[in-house]
Amino acid sequence: MRQRRTFRRGATLVEFAIVAPVTLLLVIGLLVGGLGVFHTHQLAMLAREASRWAAVHGTDYASATGKPAATASDVYDKAIKPYAVGLNASKITYTVAWDTSNSPAHAATIDGKSVKVTNKVTVTVNYHWIPEAYLGGFNLSSTSTSVMSY
Repeated sequence: MRQRRTFRRGATLVEFAIVAPVTLLLVIGLLVGGLGVFHTHQLAMLAREASRWAAVHGTDYASATGKPAATASDVYDKAIKPYAVGLNASKITYTVAWDTSNSPAHAATIDGKSVKVTNKVTVTVNYHWIPEAYLGGFNLSSTSTSVMSY
């Protein structure tokens, strides 16, 4: 019996040329997607840390320590900017909103009685992220609210 031999020269090269770009695209997509998740988690941490910092540095903190109460720029300088590692600081925007005041509580009238109501601070951090694969840009945002206390 004579064995028939077929030559497949170049078949591996053709298969590699088809599979390699698809595999490379998937790997790059996973890396860029992972960076997007990382940036989202980092923004959530920045918003949490900033609202916590603002909550403890209010008017009670100022009267106890003799230092000034927190302002929006203080929140950015001391709680957002130092922890924004890997983010472009020029693309970060933030808002800090104290409900009623920068103190732990305010008086409100409920059912004809004066009651102490707890104040809160809300910090929103926004970041315009341009993925490393140049897929356009995404606006990422995170908001955190903390109860004022010292």
